[in-house]
Amino acid sequence: MIKVLLPQLSSLLIDEVVEQGSTLLVRVRTPAVAVACPQCAQPTERLHAYHVRRLADLPAAGRGVVVELRVRRLVCQTAGCARRTFREQVPALAHRWARRTRQLTALIADLAVVVAGRAGAAVLSRLGVRVSRSTVLRVLMGIPTPAAPAPAVLSVDDCALRRGRRYATLLIDAVTHRRIDVLPDRKAVTLAAWLREHPEVEIVCRDGSAAYAEAIRDGAPQAVRVSDRWHLWNNLAKTVEKTVIAHSSCWHTGLPRQTTALDDRTKARHAAVHALLEQGIGLLECARKLGWALNTVKRYARAATADELRRPPRYRQTLVDPYRDHLRRRLADEPDVAVTRLLAEIRDLGYTGSANLRMSRRQTTLVFPFAASRPC
Repeated sequence: MIKVLLPQLSSLLIDEVVEQGSTLLVRVRTPAVAVACPQCAQPTERLHAYHVRRLADLPAAGRGVVVELRVRRLVCQTAGCARRTFREQVPALAHRWARRTRQLTALIADLAVVVAGRAGAAVLSRLGVRVSRSTVLRVLMGIPTPAAPAPAVLSVDDCALRRGRRYATLLIDAVTHRRIDVLPDRKAVTLAAWLREHPEVEIVCRDGSAAYAEAIRDGAPQAVRVSDRWHLWNNLAKTVEKTVIAHSSCWHTGLPRQTTALDDRTKARHAAVHALLEQGIGLLECARKLGWALNTVKRYARAATADELRRPPRYRQTLVDPYRDHLRRRLADEPDVAVTRLLAEIRDLGYTGSANLRMSRRQTTLVFPFAASRPC
């Protein structure tokens, strides 16, 4: 019956089953048969000593199971063999030096893929397996990654392992959205080497990175380069935003926009870069003279006017936001209504702010936002 409940012990001799509270202790031993020496592969039965291993096993009836396995240390009788003695192993039950059976390790691994860490340890404890969250994570990290063939349509993008310091390249099957590989950096030579090893890639979906473009040209010249939907929309939105900002003087009908210290600095930098370019100085020499990064100089050189580099103000949520609809209706019904009257009305509705409200991080202080030149 024990071998029916615990089939992983079918090749061993069961001596005793002891109930210890919420744990079942199963004492087993190996049969007295000849075992091949791991060094010379010659079988031997000469006994040197015994050794006892304690292995955690799959739970039975909600109870944890501990297998107390007695194995033999045998003497190799082959003359000249480097191994004088060796301990017999039971590979069907457990790995060498392991404290858990293979079956229990497989259960922890399957559960760790779904819920790792504390959640996985909590579920296992309900099943009668007491392991720590660190053990669950170690088993998860020890699972070998299955080797998947390179897809015909490959998606390439970078991901931050430590933002600003360390990055990696993520390779994904663009059709099934499954991860194929993770490269240790985002350099062109690394991706190009991977593409050379997988010539079956036909289409590569990438972002606007120049390094990835160079890698695809070198590693997979036969592949077609395309851009994914998200980067297309993101780049389009950024371009439209820059265009609208650059032509804000054409459509802005309110009061003149207040310039900030950042706008003045942008204009001064733009003028300094273009003044050097008009003298025939190259971009790299401009970067050296100004003490700026080369990419910064390129960004200013590409802009025809400083207005193209102006950034839109970033507004935070304010206390007046819940009352904007009421203020719009009152201004539409009575355009000449006094600001103090509107302030009193929304205070009756629950507004707790003051008449002076700082609207943005760019230190644009407005005297009550609905009375300023910007619409509510």
